[in-house]
Amino acid sequence: MDRAQLAHFRALLEQERDAIRRRLSENDHYGLASPLSTTTGELAAYDNHPADLGSEMYEREKDVALLEHDERQLEAIERALARIEAGTYGRCEVCGEPIPLERLEALPTAHTCVECTRDARVSERRPVEEEVLAPPFARTFDVQNESVVYDGEDAWQDVARYGTSEPPDFFRDGYDYDHLYLNADEPVGYVDQVEGFVFVNEENNDIDFVRNEAYEAYVQADEGDATNMVGAEDERIRRMIARVERLDDER
Repeated sequence: MDRAQLAHFRALLEQERDAIRRRLSENDHYGLASPLSTTTGELAAYDNHPADLGSEMYEREKDVALLEHDERQLEAIERALARIEAGTYGRCEVCGEPIPLERLEALPTAHTCVECTRDARVSERRPVEEEVLAPPFARTFDVQNESVVYDGEDAWQDVARYGTSEPPDFFRDGYDYDHLYLNADEPVGYVDQVEGFVFVNEENNDIDFVRNEAYEAYVQADEGDATNMVGAEDERIRRMIARVERLDDER
């Protein structure tokens, strides 16, 4: 590459660099030098619903992306100017072959030829942090049966029971529209199956039961052996189950 061509590409790089610097100066780095409150007029945002700042947050994120793009472009321009000073501009950094002038005209910051750029492999390995960040609520979305605390899964179920965007055929086990969400048949407010339909009075001695979904599931499962269901150590619970079955026969 002769001196005239180097001077031409140097002028292109400096012109683009000056344009980026001027743009960043005029828009105050896309407004990121000022706090968000100057654009929203809000003194604080912690007392607002997150959706109230949805549009502002989108514009803020877009400004951050544009600023990062300009900063990377400035770095690429500086590296290209350094290659001109070193006498290596216009040669592929991988194979050492000359970069076509047409490519440099379209992309003055190019440091590899088209062939070597195509050979660049993009890693398919994902950051290890995504193991706990995805899916959403992964840190508190506990689908294990041994967890009885109110977590992200329970919070999702509380709102999903009012409807989701999933079609009915997405849930193969759903038998009505009130059960079209994750683990819809999961017990709520009790652990043992018998606790779902057996209740006592304040003195804890008047036993009765209700015919609800938990009771129907118990009957359909043919749970005749109380020991297998609640454990042999709890004699009182076994007597409660026997009382329920006897009352059911009488009714």
